[in-house]
Amino acid sequence: MCLLRLHQSERRGTPLTRGLKFNINEELLSNIEKSTGRIHQVDLLDDQGWTSTVHKISAENGLYILKSSFKEKYREWLKTEAEVLKNLKGQHEIPVPFYIDYIEAADQNHLLMTFEKRVTLTKALRDAGSKNEKKHLMKSFGKLLGRLHGTSSPHFNWNINWLEGELKRAERYLEAGECDGDRVLFEKLKINSLPEIRQTLIHGDCTTDNVMVTEGKVSLFIDVAGMTVGDPRYDVALALRKVMADSELTEAFYEGYERFRLSSKEFNYFENGLYEFF
Repeated sequence: MCLLRLHQSERRGTPLTRGLKFNINEELLSNIEKSTGRIHQVDLLDDQGWTSTVHKISAENGLYILKSSFKEKYREWLKTEAEVLKNLKGQHEIPVPFYIDYIEAADQNHLLMTFEKRVTLTKALRDAGSKNEKKHLMKSFGKLLGRLHGTSSPHFNWNINWLEGELKRAERYLEAGECDGDRVLFEKLKINSLPEIRQTLIHGDCTTDNVMVTEGKVSLFIDVAGMTVGDPRYDVALALRKVMADSELTEAFYEGYERFRLSSKEFNYFENGLYEFF
């Protein structure tokens, strides 16, 4: 256990942290407490992402999530996520965590938001007691994603070419050596582009890790740095990537989604192609 360095004498000897992955210095602590009130404890969450470190904060004003990134690429993503959540603050159409604050330091960025007492769909599927329970979860996932794709939100720029922008970003990551994809795959994506379809609001990284379940239903989007106007086929491909081999779970998703079905070419273009660069 790594203890916080405390700045209030009455806290000395109080175990505020469990498994803290980095030092919360007094300046950061002070900035966080402007929103949370006096912090009682900070716990490292069991479920951690690839791009950030996530802690639960128990404080005077309630429970919070502190999401922190350190690598330049991931700090950029976290800043974008903070901007998305801030723009969506107070709306009720798109279920996302409630934005509290965003803090930038010299070598780390931090996003503070509400703590949501839910589990990821990945965990819910793993813990499900029956196939029917899994099918119910995937159907609710399809419903939530279909609802997002049907939302015309004024909080986003609708005058963009999403795929063109993503290919430019993919090439930048490729040249920097920051992705799994290679030059051969990138050129193949450019040459064999898919026919255009109408863009919708998308999540942008809609895997089963990035949606949350409560009371047996998928009900919340998290990790929304990629939420923008774009190609909905990308979301569907990532939503199905872990269950595509299971025809019953795939069918359950489509029963809830009700908008279109991916061809194998479309699935491979996004899941085994574009996603390799992110």
